[in-house]
Amino acid sequence: MKNKKYVLVTGGAGYIGAHMAGLLLETGYKVVVFDDLSTGVRAWTPAGAEFVRGDLGRLEDCRKLFKRFPISAVTHFAAKIVVPESVADPILYYRNNTGGTLNLLAAMREAGVRRLVFSSTAAVYGSPRRVPVTEAEPAAPLSPYGASKLMVEQVLRDSAKAGLLEFIALRYFNVAGWDSRRRWPAEGRPVPTHLISNAMGALFAGKKLVVCGTDYATPDGTGVRDFIHVMDLCAAHLLALKAFDRKVRNEVFNLGTGKGFSVLEVINAAGRIAGRPVPHALGPRRSGDVETVVASAAKARRMLGWKTSRGLRDILSDEIGRRERDYAGK
Repeated sequence: MKNKKYVLVTGGAGYIGAHMAGLLLETGYKVVVFDDLSTGVRAWTPAGAEFVRGDLGRLEDCRKLFKRFPISAVTHFAAKIVVPESVADPILYYRNNTGGTLNLLAAMREAGVRRLVFSSTAAVYGSPRRVPVTEAEPAAPLSPYGASKLMVEQVLRDSAKAGLLEFIALRYFNVAGWDSRRRWPAEGRPVPTHLISNAMGALFAGKKLVVCGTDYATPDGTGVRDFIHVMDLCAAHLLALKAFDRKVRNEVFNLGTGKGFSVLEVINAAGRIAGRPVPHALGPRRSGDVETVVASAAKARRMLGWKTSRGLRDILSDEIGRRERDYAGK
């Protein structure tokens, strides 16, 4: 398949965005990556993608981008995502995540670009009443990060009702793993901030992992999360882009496996695969964290035809294998 127009990947030099840009290119799409490189790494942009350095916080940067490239659809990954940081500096998160998206939408409207796949988050649910969590669960975010994403979802709903765009919002659970087929630069890489990445830091870089919260009402007292492989996540975005042509639009979907693992279960599993324990210490809960979040992805299976193909062991094996290659090359 060859497309004359581009798919825009905002935040495409970051962890998830770089994976998505690569998958789009493999599938025959033309890709333009837009990133301010505040956390992303230029070298991670896959060969074949156009790269533009710019800031969603500046409307003129967004306008120039759409004037320069014929864009047919947008996959919007650019955001700040660290929950504790959002609690400490909420204005930064509302300005960056919500305000930056408003600039993007304004530039899209001026350019006549109507299709947007938005990277949302399970953090919009806060502490859900029922698990697994369906899209019918009331949104009640506990952090400014989750609230900033929920605000964007409301803007998208209102804009769709006004006939200004079509959107699909994908609420991620916990994303990890790597595309093991690609050679990722070892230095200067954009580092995910999730539990598994921090566990790898403890295994390979001597950074003791702190388990935040051991008094939750879970079997071992630590929080329970649903971990999804980044390539399964990117596959969902690809299906979402194609779903617009089937008149699937203005919908919200959960992306997760439906299986939950506690923090200590993940740490112990990583230690077994690596052949040595993950150094860790026990600490207090963090503000904004929740006890248990596990997805129901039945709606995505039904309407997008999406399903996961990789589990926690695959994720951990990818993570450990990549770190071993990195350190062997030093």
